[in-house]
Amino acid sequence: MPCLRALLVVLFLSPATRADKLVLVAGGDGPDGGPAAGAKVVQPFGVDFMPGGPVVLVEMAKGERLRAVTPDGKITTLAGALGEKGHAGDGGPGDKATFNGMHSLAVGPDLKVYLADTWNNCVRVYDPQTKTVSAFAGTGEKGFSGDGGPAAKAKFGGCFCVSFDPAGTACFITDLDNRRIRKVDLKTGVVATVAGNGQKGVPKDGEPAVDQPLVDPRAHAVDRDGNLYILERGGHALRVVSPDGRIRTVAGTGRAGMGVGAALAAAMNGPKHLCIDRDGTVLIADTENHRIVRYVPAKGEVVLVAGTGRRGTAGVGGDPRAAEFNQPHGIIAHPRTGELFISDASNGRVLKIVRE
Repeated sequence: MPCLRALLVVLFLSPATRADKLVLVAGGDGPDGGPAAGAKVVQPFGVDFMPGGPVVLVEMAKGERLRAVTPDGKITTLAGALGEKGHAGDGGPGDKATFNGMHSLAVGPDLKVYLADTWNNCVRVYDPQTKTVSAFAGTGEKGFSGDGGPAAKAKFGGCFCVSFDPAGTACFITDLDNRRIRKVDLKTGVVATVAGNGQKGVPKDGEPAVDQPLVDPRAHAVDRDGNLYILERGGHALRVVSPDGRIRTVAGTGRAGMGVGAALAAAMNGPKHLCIDRDGTVLIADTENHRIVRYVPAKGEVVLVAGTGRRGTAGVGGDPRAAEFNQPHGIIAHPRTGELFISDASNGRVLKIVRE
């Protein structure tokens, strides 16, 4: 009997029994400068990480701010003013800049924060060293032009997502209104289209991505093998452009629904963001299903990560799969810890999944 008890203790304490836990990072009614877990956060969409520990996030239309959560858990505003829309402040301090519906951000290889200033049709940059905002891609005028030339002089139609390839050589931009994914070479500053021909439609598997239509590309991410994943909100699907430039659909049915299992039979509903996890799998914010799922390329499967599918606020402190969300718009994996950060936008909070 003593041996049996000892065995049970070992099994109970073994790593295999460790569980995921959902933790509040930011959200509440408190002010700037105070604890983030309790501070007011308005429509958080994109999240990323600065070297040394700060978490940076953008607040969408009702927020219009770039904010940071410091390693000691305090929240502060880096750029923008609460609810103030505009397109001003390039070349000046962040607290004087105005934005219009930021949907995404990414920390670049230069350690600056790149902001998808969506309805200003451009990407702008916040420099944490000088605390200033500057232009990067897009003139601000809605349209489509500039491929083959400098990104700063190009026209975009709603910059919904910005990210970098793992090598840090290129910045990718989801140009939703033009139904294209475009790439800026960081060495030359030249912009080019890498997926989408501007037409609306479902692309044919195996064809060159630049010659195919897209339904409404909302977000993208590039893995370490050079695969460009494209998430389509109204297309309810995940597509991939292989390094040879050919596109195919890998997950989703093309119709709104909710499922897991075989990827091409696993329905999604208005997915809006994705990221590549450290193991090469693809994490997806299945927004209108109020959940987070994972596409596993090696198995061709979609599995549940977090969310019951019910809209709500319950579950903080417990199993992420038993939690409720309200239109999660962002998901990203911390590159060092592996913790998953979720922008629970319509609940006004940022959460993370940690291992106990």
